[in-house]
Amino acid sequence: MGARRVRRGPAAIEKLTVSGSGAGAATKGFDGTLAPVSLYELIMPDRKIRAILFDLGETLLDFGRVNTTALFRQGARLSYDFLKSLDQPVGGFKLYFLRNLMHLRWQHLLSNVTGRDFDALALLQEVGTKKGIRLSVDQWRRFAWLWYEPLSDVGKTEPDIKQTLAELRDSGLKLGIISNTFVNKHSLDGHLQRLGILEFFDVRVYSYEFAFRKPDIRIFKIAAERIGESWRNILYVGDRIDKDIRPALKTGMYPVLKDAYTNAGKRTPRGTARISKISDLPDLIKKISTVGAREQAAF
Repeated sequence: MGARRVRRGPAAIEKLTVSGSGAGAATKGFDGTLAPVSLYELIMPDRKIRAILFDLGETLLDFGRVNTTALFRQGARLSYDFLKSLDQPVGGFKLYFLRNLMHLRWQHLLSNVTGRDFDALALLQEVGTKKGIRLSVDQWRRFAWLWYEPLSDVGKTEPDIKQTLAELRDSGLKLGIISNTFVNKHSLDGHLQRLGILEFFDVRVYSYEFAFRKPDIRIFKIAAERIGESWRNILYVGDRIDKDIRPALKTGMYPVLKDAYTNAGKRTPRGTARISKISDLPDLIKKISTVGAREQAAF
């Protein structure tokens, strides 16, 4: 049996190399490993959804268009006052604000060039330590949170998000997050905790922890491995066509585009479902499951 293309989900989106025949057939995926498969699996691969991976910003959390400089100034004031209360050598506020803004913008520029996010907490520690600031581990984390707090006040969830996530989890689905971010996990997890939804996501993959970020499919592969499911059994929800949907299609996941200002007026890519809110997911998954059951019955 030679190479062939197998339809896996809404569109033919993954090329498999098949060797041998009958009981000896095997598939070769993106990771290069070979696994024996039956003729049924080749013709009708298991497409049951067993896990959902979510993007964070404009998907689980809605920030909308924000004035980043204004939010940065607010975070600077909160963190500056915190350091002053601890008698740390911070100097005047204006210089403190401009110094940190310069470092942040420079690192952001480098990230855009290299495709690798940085750790904001590590950056703040580096800049602060050079200025003689000495804090405990918990104080540094508190310090980083104060920088992020103004943005966290903007980021909201859907009113019924807890009920939706509970319904998905209770139906047996595993839930996880893949986020391109330079915000440290202690701040992001703290934000999710305050919103009451951290408990739903045992798997949280933040890009600053790796040498790559979306749309690099390696970060999708890591998330799939951590959540313990094959790509073809994972539904991925995001708001960016370039960084979420296209790589999800490439891996063989079920891609779902959530309406947001980042994709307003853009055509939904072929093979992609579209929802207006997270609470649409339970019905969408039921429809996908129904189609899968019909295909199996037909086989």
